[in-house]
Amino acid sequence: MLAVDLGTTSAKVLAINAGSLTEGGQAVIAARGEREYPLLSQEPGYAEQDPDRIAEAAAEAVREAVDGAGCGPEGVLAVAFSTAMHSLIVTDGDGKALTRVLTWADLRAAGHARKLRGSKDAADLPSRTGVPLHAMTPLAKLFWLRERRPELFASAGRFIGIKEYVLERWFGRPVPMDESTAGGTGFYNLHERTWDGEAMRIAGIDADRLPELKPSTHVLRGLLPETAAELGLSPDVPVVLGAADGPLANLGGGALEPGVASLTIGTSGAVRVAVRQPAADPHGRLFCYPLAEGWWIAGGPVNSGGVVFRWMRDKLAPDLSDGNDGYARLVELAMEAPPGAGGLLFLPHLSGERAPHWDERARGVFLGLSLEHDRRHMIRAGLEGIVLHLRSVADALAGLAGGLREIRVSGGFARSAALRQLIADILGRPVVRTDSEDASGVGAARLALHALGLMPDPAASASTVTDRCDPNPELVPVYDRLHGMFKRSYERVSDTFAELDAFRSGG
Repeated sequence: MLAVDLGTTSAKVLAINAGSLTEGGQAVIAARGEREYPLLSQEPGYAEQDPDRIAEAAAEAVREAVDGAGCGPEGVLAVAFSTAMHSLIVTDGDGKALTRVLTWADLRAAGHARKLRGSKDAADLPSRTGVPLHAMTPLAKLFWLRERRPELFASAGRFIGIKEYVLERWFGRPVPMDESTAGGTGFYNLHERTWDGEAMRIAGIDADRLPELKPSTHVLRGLLPETAAELGLSPDVPVVLGAADGPLANLGGGALEPGVASLTIGTSGAVRVAVRQPAADPHGRLFCYPLAEGWWIAGGPVNSGGVVFRWMRDKLAPDLSDGNDGYARLVELAMEAPPGAGGLLFLPHLSGERAPHWDERARGVFLGLSLEHDRRHMIRAGLEGIVLHLRSVADALAGLAGGLREIRVSGGFARSAALRQLIADILGRPVVRTDSEDASGVGAARLALHALGLMPDPAASASTVTDRCDPNPELVPVYDRLHGMFKRSYERVSDTFAELDAFRSGG
């Protein structure tokens, strides 16, 4: 099985032994391929990528994985896709890109997203689409594009995402969008499983300018012969559309049981749970995306993850920036300060925030800073702030989808035993680490085997628990108190964020 994961920073391809999955064991990864690509940010608010470079990276990574596995074209049973969400590419009638990829991190539509949040016409969109109104969504991006670049908007043939762009190069024809990825666009009606008419009306488009919708188990066949040769694949190999990377991480990491949440902290972060029916948040704090037939993933993403960790290392401890152990030394330094960082709180919203506030103007704040504090306290407060914010998401999620009894963690942040314990203490729940480092790719492979009829229940997880941290009973009430202060702090300064944003903009 080849699992192609189109991420924010790279295309990763796993060559997975199919038998290791169908026989109920751990995913045996025979080879890997990976190619990175840059995020282009020539001006504040821009977060773009070159779609052709991503397509080239995916092709190179596929060839590397096939060659590394030594299986040859006939040894590849199927190809499955996982993709980052919320991307938007404007194409002409022939499928040629007229823009770069506007990624989830592109904030140029922030003002238009605020207009949508204040509009009566859009008030019930989150309950229908399962997506909060935010600049990350293609809905907000198209609303912005129609107003700021009307000629481009009018001349556009179709609006697609990066996975569709890559696959159209492979097949030489328009391809469908899977319902899971569509769930992140702001246009997908979660209950009717169609493009939402009101969302399209607001954006000023018709369904013929969006891809056809298909389930995540839909199979494509008929690779272009020259593309198949370039990839090292047979032209007849089945290619399964797959799903969005977040929902697939729950599938690959075994977080589909009731009360079991998946918490990921990479560059950004997210908390997610699986539900058996659509669970759109009536308060617009959380998302709900399809995964596959009978499964939806509810949760909330945050901007404030590893990017804040990196900022603390670079700005507060530049002497620790050299070498591979810089982050480990940073954690050691932070742990020299007491829990609660000596009465210092940090709001970690250095690049705006998504769940549960959906506030593009939010920024970082230290509260309680005194002459007695040094960088140890500031770093500890920073790490605690990242996790306290994720607790806000987890608490909202527990209220929507039921109580959470266990947190399964992944991502670079969770490699540290001290930080896993911090997560357990702040969330007040056991934290489990599994061996699913490549959860999205493994989830895509499981879904593809299900699509081919070779795995009746893709949710039957074989993830092995490698570590468990229980909350420290003495620290749980400490962090309960701090979390209350943390939540109230955001509420008290949110108006100031708006004023500072206007000041920065010269308004």
